Amino acid sequence: MLTKEVTIMNSVGLHARPATYFIQKANTYKSSIWIECGDMRANAKSLLGVLSLGISKGSKVSLIADGADEAEAIEGLANLILTSFTD
Repeated sequence: MLTKEVTIMNSVGLHARPATYFIQKANTYKSSIWIECGDMRANAKSLLGVLSLGISKGSKVSLIADGADEAEAIEGLANLILTSFTD
């Protein structure tokens, strides 16, 4: 199991379109992936789960992956966030 903390820097946070890009990317990996913000955790492959976290600009989130491609999943999703969903 791997964990990485990243800060959401795009202007709308992880809502609507960025959340859709995020879960589409998460679904390309075989590993189980979660996203945590504060004391809440959601399945990173679930749009409703991710949206329920209400992640806004400047929020620190933890990405957690467990499985065969966990390192690739963490790096891919962190890169997507760090490039403000333009990757």
